[in-house]
Amino acid sequence: MGGGGGGGGGGFYPRKPDELRHRVRAEEDRTAVAEFETKLADVMRDLLAEYNGRDRNLTRERLEKIKGALSSEIDGSFDQLFGGSVAKRTHVEGMSDIDALVFINDSELEGKTPDQVLQEMVAVIREHLGDEAEVSHGRMAVTIRYSDGMEIQVLPALKHDDGRVQVPSSRRPAWSTIDPVAFTKALTKRNEECANKLVPTIKLAKAINGQLPEGQRLSGYHMESLGIAVFKNYDGQKTTAAMLPHFFERASELVLSPIKDSTGQSIHVDEYLGPARSEQRVAASHVLQRLARRMRNATTFGSTDQWLSLFGFE
Repeated sequence: MGGGGGGGGGGFYPRKPDELRHRVRAEEDRTAVAEFETKLADVMRDLLAEYNGRDRNLTRERLEKIKGALSSEIDGSFDQLFGGSVAKRTHVEGMSDIDALVFINDSELEGKTPDQVLQEMVAVIREHLGDEAEVSHGRMAVTIRYSDGMEIQVLPALKHDDGRVQVPSSRRPAWSTIDPVAFTKALTKRNEECANKLVPTIKLAKAINGQLPEGQRLSGYHMESLGIAVFKNYDGQKTTAAMLPHFFERASELVLSPIKDSTGQSIHVDEYLGPARSEQRVAASHVLQRLARRMRNATTFGSTDQWLSLFGFE
């Protein structure tokens, strides 16, 4: 009877020890994966809390001071649209991005070339801020770097009666047409479709982008535009940990061609990379692919340290 009892009891276990070990290992793997996903989610939450730390009120105060400086020295009226990355909540502290459009209609700057406008804006702002900040300009915007680490970018713009907005081109000494309101609406809509995880995903992507050598970085607007395109009809897991590698993988394909959208942003967003499959676009694609692989490897090996290294934490 003992033998029969033993035989009956054996029916509850795999006949081979190897199969039992395999089942135990599989269960351990599932547990390890779940623990890592929880830990990674905590890391992403902590990173976002850090990147969300920007003082929005101080930013507004400084933008008002900048507008006041321009108004006091340049004849005409100025208006300001607080419509850059701060308004879209995709700003990352310390990463260059457009914070505001300053409309120069009805001022003595209207009718001048973008470079002339930018030079005059730099001279005025630099004089008024003194040692408070360093002021410089690129092709499109004036950058103000404050001693406390805050960085603000101001983009001169012309607003037309039909609603069109023109800003300096990123490649040509001319003005390009954009529609910032439509662009923000498109980003908001896609964010809602992704359970409000797209904006934090873009914020984290920008932080990683900011760790690249300057010549390899994509512009902030470009990354936001890629985000809208990457997550169209997205049916994957709606968490930043899952969406971030997907962003870089899909973006590595999309970046090879100029962005086509209905918001009037196409010319402005990524013309700095040239035509389809240009040398710059191919190089950008390789960089994005490499970042995606690093994320996948970090997840495969269950290493939050490898994830953190992407954000510059060693």
